[in-house]
Amino acid sequence: MDATQSQVSELVRLRNSQTSLSFFVVPDNVKDIRLDVFLSMSEIGLSRSRIQSLIRDRNIQVNGDLSKPSRRLKGGDKVSIHVPPPSAIHLTPQDVEFSVVYEDRSLIVVSKPAGVVVHPAPGHYEGTLVHGLLKHCKDLSGIGGELRPGIVHRLDKDTSGLMVVAKNDNAHLSLAGQFKNGAIRKKYAAIVHGRLKTTEGEVNLPIGRHPVKRKKMAVLPKGGRQAITIWRKTEEFEAGFSFLSILLKTGRTHQIRVHMSHMGHPLAGDLVYGYGPNWWKRNFSTGKRFSCRAERQMLHSTLLGFKHPETNIFMEFESPLPQDMVEMLEALRKG
Repeated sequence: MDATQSQVSELVRLRNSQTSLSFFVVPDNVKDIRLDVFLSMSEIGLSRSRIQSLIRDRNIQVNGDLSKPSRRLKGGDKVSIHVPPPSAIHLTPQDVEFSVVYEDRSLIVVSKPAGVVVHPAPGHYEGTLVHGLLKHCKDLSGIGGELRPGIVHRLDKDTSGLMVVAKNDNAHLSLAGQFKNGAIRKKYAAIVHGRLKTTEGEVNLPIGRHPVKRKKMAVLPKGGRQAITIWRKTEEFEAGFSFLSILLKTGRTHQIRVHMSHMGHPLAGDLVYGYGPNWWKRNFSTGKRFSCRAERQMLHSTLLGFKHPETNIFMEFESPLPQDMVEMLEALRKG
């Protein structure tokens, strides 16, 4: 039978920080699960593609033997992972706009502006947050790989707000585990289409890759991962928009955008899950008295809370709304 998230969370992990070696003992109630799937569901903070790469490079063993990503595990199997020291970073540090909210020897909390991609990816090999972080500090965790040093979570390019970045491997493992366990407190502010009938609600619908449009995510009746979004309406406007405070209990890709669109209230400015540019031209052209066209999805990470990897003390940070959201809210109030 397939292992569930809760079953995998029962794994036993011993980490030797001196050798960057992690050991996993597969729980007895886990049967017939792929090696790469099992590890991607664990708390090591590595993506499935990164795990597959480590397996191909002979850095992961099962019961002392080299293996393949497709190997099926059973209870009692011993999995060892060696994360090699990061190779020389070939990225050139660059001046990239972001604000430092907090920083110490273990981590850095930043507020990312809209329009900045978090890490290099096809089509975005320059000017990412990672380039700016490399310019700001030299001691980022290498566990995320050459192109993602220190990155334990992401915000979409056009989502602004708070992020935490790890400076060493222990901090990386701790923060990644907190994200996977739902221990991170995450709140967002969003402007959405429509006037919601109630003042608050919860969306508990699984999210997975869209069956046809593979670059998009979607609510899936079967096969998706649990996703919980709690929302509260703080203001509504006669022009047909609402201002929401959103608390995330999980952290799926595009979760807020997908859930709000599924509700019939997509984010203002979301061209992927909401209304396209022609809709905005028809309804909010510059020649009309009321003009507040959203140039990007109106979503901002306002609050981020977590336990510090070293002190275990819960820390919480806030970020004010960016100017474009402030201006749209002011225009909506006047409208």
